Amino acid sequence: MPKHHFSHVETWIFDLDNTLYPPAARLFDQIEVKMTDWVARVLSVDQAEADRVRKDYWHRYGTTLAGLMREHDVDPAPYLNEVHDISLDHLAPAPDLAEAITALPGRCIVYTNGCEPYARRVLSARGIEQCFEAVYGVEHAGFVPKPERAAFEAIAGIDGFDHNASAMFEDDIRNLEAPFALGMRTVHVAPQTDARPFVHHHTDDLTGFLQTLT
Repeated sequence: MPKHHFSHVETWIFDLDNTLYPPAARLFDQIEVKMTDWVARVLSVDQAEADRVRKDYWHRYGTTLAGLMREHDVDPAPYLNEVHDISLDHLAPAPDLAEAITALPGRCIVYTNGCEPYARRVLSARGIEQCFEAVYGVEHAGFVPKPERAAFEAIAGIDGFDHNASAMFEDDIRNLEAPFALGMRTVHVAPQTDARPFVHHHTDDLTGFLQTLT
């Protein structure tokens, strides 16, 4: 991987779920169960309908929460607290990843569609929290989620990073289109990828990829 593709990067932005830990950890399986249970209880629907609503809102609005807020005017705080109350016992520390992130030139931050407290729990379980200067959750973007361009603009406004001097690492490929349009270097972190014009690079090994840059 040519280093010169990233020679201009001053801020390294990482998604959290299935990016800074492997998909095999299956944390989102726990979260999805809790989301479906929450939707079923609050909307007074059965589990099958709740699961359909959860998936539909995720596809249409970027996150299930965004759909619930738009369609049902729900309070996001109780939802975020409940669905992220999951076990992290099987998350393993990642010293090689920590070393690779720390070696990057410039600032490193996390930006997730989850909430900041949950993100910090995950980072701590992975032993990489100290690698990041800041951690931003969906609450920092006014609950506007990725992939919305306004979400990235909101986080840039808070953090102050320059889009044209930043790189975005993300497992959900649709969340890379707006960063690309804003001038960021984009890296899809996933087992497989589709060829998309807004994806500059793909990797299924984040640690190894970062090591090639330093």
